[in-house]
Amino acid sequence: MPGKVSPDDLLAHVFERTGAAETDETIVQGPADGEDAAAIDWPDGEGTLVVSSDPISLAAAEVGTLGVYVATNDVAVSGADPRWLTAVVLLPNGADERVLEEISHDLDAAAREVGASIVGGHSEYVDQLERPLLSLTAMGTTERFVPTGGAEPGDAVVLTKAAGIEGTAILAADFGDELGVGSETRERAEGFLGEISVVPEARIVREYATAMHDPTEGGVAAGLLEVARASNVRLEVKRDAVPIREETAALCEAAGVDPLRIFGSGALVATVPADALDDCLEDLADAGVEAAEIGTVQGLEGGEPELVLDGESITEPIEDDLYPLWEAADADD
Repeated sequence: MPGKVSPDDLLAHVFERTGAAETDETIVQGPADGEDAAAIDWPDGEGTLVVSSDPISLAAAEVGTLGVYVATNDVAVSGADPRWLTAVVLLPNGADERVLEEISHDLDAAAREVGASIVGGHSEYVDQLERPLLSLTAMGTTERFVPTGGAEPGDAVVLTKAAGIEGTAILAADFGDELGVGSETRERAEGFLGEISVVPEARIVREYATAMHDPTEGGVAAGLLEVARASNVRLEVKRDAVPIREETAALCEAAGVDPLRIFGSGALVATVPADALDDCLEDLADAGVEAAEIGTVQGLEGGEPELVLDGESITEPIEDDLYPLWEAADADD
């Protein structure tokens, strides 16, 4: 099954094998469960450098745009302004020059949108590839690093925009012909790809948040569980409180998938002290960003980190509901 490496395997084989990191006092945040970005203090003490890398391996359309959004989101939700990008672009051998032209155009446009400069990278043609593969590293600076693992008991849990934004666009683009959903709904859903960036709302929420996270694979549910695991807390969330767009509900119902368990890029999960919640939501509303309080942070009282969703305890990593659909489609080809 494709997807992320499990937290247990990362703990066993990756997190403790970090070169000279254990003696490097400039490292604020290194590899850890639930953390998508590293944080490094500048040697001269002037702020913190935040770094994150992400691949784009499944998208066929707008891969350059998605690559920039996904990479810079992780920097933004760590409290930093994305400033620099490197891009590794691997192309199928024999790909038309127009493929590279389109990808580079999209990389440029998206980077300009979020205010980041592309400063380097690598490109080559690869025999084994059937579609382009991108890997981007984003870097930014901040005076206050916001980790995934900063949630405190008593905090409110906030979600911007809605659940399943990226997953909805994927359902419309990859499976729309088979789902029996109207063309207007599908067209609107495909347009959700333009909302994947959370850089604008992260600049607002970071002034209040104890933790922020960018839910990706496994959707909002997986993102919430990652916050719980990273923070060593329990998140209690009501499903009815989670915003779900009409297009998402229609496509998910037709496909038989859970809106909270499909790719969630485009939303921002944050925990905010209760006494700052109203100000945070008001500032988001003033900026035209939809947001909602969806739950609370609780202490563990001897238990293990968990997401409690409508009373159901979730402690194990969540598999994205879209993977079985792709596998079934591949089996039919």
